[in-house]
Amino acid sequence: MVQDHSDEILAQVAALPPLPGVYRYYDAQGGVLYVGKARNLKKRVSSYFTKNHGGTRIGHMVGKIEKLETTVVRSEAEALLLENNLIKTLAPRYNILFRDDKSYPYLKITGSPDKLGFSTQRGGAPSAAVFPRVAYYRGSVDRKHRYFGPYPSAWAVKESIQLLQKVFRLRTCEDTVFANRTRPCLLYQIKRCSGPCVHLVAPEDYHQDVLNAEAFLRGDTQTVLQALEQRMLAHAEKLEFEQAAELRNQMGALSKVLHQQSVETASDKDVDILAVRVQGGKACVNLAMVRGGRHLGDRAYFPSHVEDAAAVQDFDDAADAVQAQPVEVQVLEAFIAQHYLGVPLPSALITSHPVAPALTEALSLQAGARIGAVHNPRGQRRLWLEMAEKNAQLQLARLLAEEGSQQARTRALVEALDLAPDNLDTFRVECFDISHTAGEATQASCVVFHHHQMQNREYRRYNIEGITPGDDYAAMRQVLARRYAKLAQAGRDTPDATPPASEDPPPAEVQVPGDVPEAAEVTLQANEAGTPETVAAEAKPRREKPGGGGSAQRLPDLVLVDGGRGQVSMAREVFAELGLDLSVIVGVEKGEGRKVGLEELVFADGRDKVYLGRESAALMLIAQIRDEAHRFAITGMRARRARVRVGGSQLEEIPGVGAKKRARLLQRFGGVRGVAAASVEDIATVEGISRELAEEIYRALH
Repeated sequence: MVQDHSDEILAQVAALPPLPGVYRYYDAQGGVLYVGKARNLKKRVSSYFTKNHGGTRIGHMVGKIEKLETTVVRSEAEALLLENNLIKTLAPRYNILFRDDKSYPYLKITGSPDKLGFSTQRGGAPSAAVFPRVAYYRGSVDRKHRYFGPYPSAWAVKESIQLLQKVFRLRTCEDTVFANRTRPCLLYQIKRCSGPCVHLVAPEDYHQDVLNAEAFLRGDTQTVLQALEQRMLAHAEKLEFEQAAELRNQMGALSKVLHQQSVETASDKDVDILAVRVQGGKACVNLAMVRGGRHLGDRAYFPSHVEDAAAVQDFDDAADAVQAQPVEVQVLEAFIAQHYLGVPLPSALITSHPVAPALTEALSLQAGARIGAVHNPRGQRRLWLEMAEKNAQLQLARLLAEEGSQQARTRALVEALDLAPDNLDTFRVECFDISHTAGEATQASCVVFHHHQMQNREYRRYNIEGITPGDDYAAMRQVLARRYAKLAQAGRDTPDATPPASEDPPPAEVQVPGDVPEAAEVTLQANEAGTPETVAAEAKPRREKPGGGGSAQRLPDLVLVDGGRGQVSMAREVFAELGLDLSVIVGVEKGEGRKVGLEELVFADGRDKVYLGRESAALMLIAQIRDEAHRFAITGMRARRARVRVGGSQLEEIPGVGAKKRARLLQRFGGVRGVAAASVEDIATVEGISRELAEEIYRALH
């Protein structure tokens, strides 16, 4: 063995079986370096340890390997699924990694068609369950409602909802609004709703509109047109000309929509189009969606670790004596394998480059149906692919231009403030802001900027307690002390060592926006077999503790506070008490009329205020960071205020508590906490609340 590795690893490599499986490399800190799959584990893994890789990318990675774990599987398809499950879970340093974006949005039609009846509520009011509503939805789907999608963007969902309103006039109002209407709303007046809330449409007719809307979303547009035509003729034969005219108008609106959307043949109801472009060490995958025969738009994805991962993949191909794949193919296959884990698959994929048959086989195995992939389409599919390729090229060019601009802004900021960071790429800025409503639900935010971009995984929110409501100075003192107290203490204890995390407040005080991948321990040994699901579940990373190792590991190069001399003075006091460098504190003071571009910088070390100028790239970056801190603080404050002030979601789930009763309860007791603290007797004194309902409310909240 050429590389200098422990006898334990070398013995483990020698004992590997010649079977298909997945392997993981870890460094000394437990971080995951690489996740790979192999038809022959022994041959593939041995190739890393039997050659001298020198100073190549492979050599750098192999030199860091301190731990090896493998999992034997039954087939190459299982290995591929497990490999990409682990890549998404562990975020290795030398794999092509696509950020796991938010879940896709769906269009939801409430209720289930086999459970829709035509009953009404007591008193003759129409029941919301009889008249399903169409709504935007994001999250996990269930069987209680009908979901259509996924859609590439919220805009695509809302556009589809507008189409359904124009053609089928389905309601979009909440059930609580529906139950309390006494006259038609504005949507009825502009012919975007049929007015079911006030008996202006029969339940049977509305139900038929719902079925037609579902058929339209599935792409059965000709069936819908034929059904509408038959209903129109039936009304005309009965001399019901008003109803026939309504159906005629509906057909005209649907025909207009179909013409605008350029609906194609029924064979292309659900298709995904994937195009990839690579340039300057960056890559872009553009995903366009066709659902129900309609082109819904596209979304661009930008992977990380492209160059390192391509080097490792080329080494693997050489070890297997197969032709090396172009980087574009590697990126595309990585995207397909990672993206479609847990996402509904269309019946066909159209790709800009050919992908391995093993990949489509694995997707078919996961979906339980045959998935086809075409890389050289004709006709309309060719036009779709060319559109996706053009969009990928444009999005990649935009990314490269933005990255260059961001680097220029970072350099301008460093020069404007006369800073001297060791490395411009690691130049770190932390910015703080305070938000509250007249002293209520005070929250402080801390946002982080480094590597020329905002790092939202390192954002933190702090609940501010124990101060006079509305005292922003005291709030700033508290958040800075909590953020940097442990950092200062660690610096005093071990002045020559890199200090640990900056703060560790109680879990209830800090809301962490997302998990930060850490080294996860996979306990399966080389001779054990496992399924992709079980191994990925065991390899799931531990959730980062609030204020833990994912936050600041050192004092930032620049600490921005949103405020003028008062806030800076408070920050100076905190840093002086902690023994930290005052020169890193800079306040962003709003200019005359609070106009953007007129901000001045206030320094804690006594320097005079500085006005950088409206067109300054440094000021643009400062404003970007400051605005992000403000956004993050105010959204957290509003969420916290809503939980305390309203808390209506808990009451909404109680049968018999409608909008009016809920409002009376919240008004009487000042919020859901007050309702929970009240006795059954107190709850029963509220107008409209019987003794039985009061007991039900008490049980539900306890």
